[in-house]
Amino acid sequence: MPEPGTTALVILLPAAEPVLAAARRVDPALVRPGLPAHVTALYPFLPDTALTDEVRTAVREVAAGFPPAEVRLAEIVTTPGFTAILTPSLQPVADAVCARWPEVLPYGGRFGPQPTAHLTVAMGEGDLERVGDEVRPLLPLGVRAETLQLVALTERGWEPRLEAPFGG
Repeated sequence: MPEPGTTALVILLPAAEPVLAAARRVDPALVRPGLPAHVTALYPFLPDTALTDEVRTAVREVAAGFPPAEVRLAEIVTTPGFTAILTPSLQPVADAVCARWPEVLPYGGRFGPQPTAHLTVAMGEGDLERVGDEVRPLLPLGVRAETLQLVALTERGWEPRLEAPFGG
């Protein structure tokens, strides 16, 4: 469980909210509270106390290097404790973020140096197969990725620290 001060860089996918809503209908505890639909580019990122102007500028520069993207959500994957939709079209963004901060291991190194880009639909112990059954009729779903967002966990939950638009 992350502690306050933990940060992440996420690619917002607001049009994918119906997918998370379907998972919440099965079991609200399986959907992370406080974060909109997104693909994680780098988690954990730097500590909240280390978010300098230089870091914010670097985040903006990485985001500016990519145009807004049309993303097709189609392939759902369920493994023990996890249901996700793969987002290969966003892999280059996640890879660029990881390359910019090579000292920060994505997910603490649990999934290797380049985890597969994905939208987490549900996570935890519960009826993940049923989540998949509820989400599949919504797919394929076309969404647009336009923003890289820096978020920090506070005592109140996840809060945005910076929104960096793709393409500048």
